[in-house]
Amino acid sequence: MSHTPDQTALLSAFGQLLRPLARLALSRGLPYPALDELLRAALVEEARRLHADAPAHGLVSRVSTATGLSRREAGRLLQARAADGAEAGPAPRRWLAGEVFARWMTDPACCHGGRPRRLPRQGAAPSFEALAQSVTRDVHPRTLLDELCRLGLAEWDAADDTVALQRNAFVPCADFTRMLALLADNVGDHLHAAVDNVLGGSGDAHFEQAVYADELSQESVRALRPVIAAQWAELFGRLVPLLERHIADDKAAARPQDQRVRIGFYSYAEPMAQPPIHQPPHGA
Repeated sequence: MSHTPDQTALLSAFGQLLRPLARLALSRGLPYPALDELLRAALVEEARRLHADAPAHGLVSRVSTATGLSRREAGRLLQARAADGAEAGPAPRRWLAGEVFARWMTDPACCHGGRPRRLPRQGAAPSFEALAQSVTRDVHPRTLLDELCRLGLAEWDAADDTVALQRNAFVPCADFTRMLALLADNVGDHLHAAVDNVLGGSGDAHFEQAVYADELSQESVRALRPVIAAQWAELFGRLVPLLERHIADDKAAARPQDQRVRIGFYSYAEPMAQPPIHQPPHGA
């Protein structure tokens, strides 16, 4: 099957994007049929969006033509989507433990010398109880504390009834399900931004920049890590209060609060690909 130059480039890019996902799927024994069903459903959903103005009686044919799936398969997936109530979309999620963590990292009352301080569990501010209640009064502070402790992000000292953060980033390594949710949210939004930029159909381009270097030693890579972490900590400390202030200002001005933003920062390192070894001709 021949492809256009654009399709060839697209297939090459997809190959790189799918490899880490394939590694993740294999690590937990997720079989190919389940992934195949997800890909088919995603293709049908995006084709439906592209043809949102199509009459109902012609939608199956248009989706089938756009995706290459049979009319029967396209109709099945469209019906499954309607039965699942996909039109409404997923309800927005608030990760209250993450919000408490972020405020603890940035609230001047909860920090000392730029670092989150140990807080009494209860009492007037600054305390963990007051901190949690500044985020929400719908969940008891002890419940939020238990969740932070379960994720390995905080530790409660029963002897003096104080609480301390144990990590400087909200990466709950002890919770595989939450880690997958972070992966889906962070990488998903990054990929949406990159695709929007490639397609050029979303107005202003999303900010997406990276620095790349090779020919480094392992020692040099290790030396970069604290610099990267410090840069993120500085950005994090400036952004969280700024975002909270914008949210409060929008609410006070009665502006429609219908937008969301995700601002990320990442690094990745691995051994360089080794050039192929060219064998001398036989008999040389």
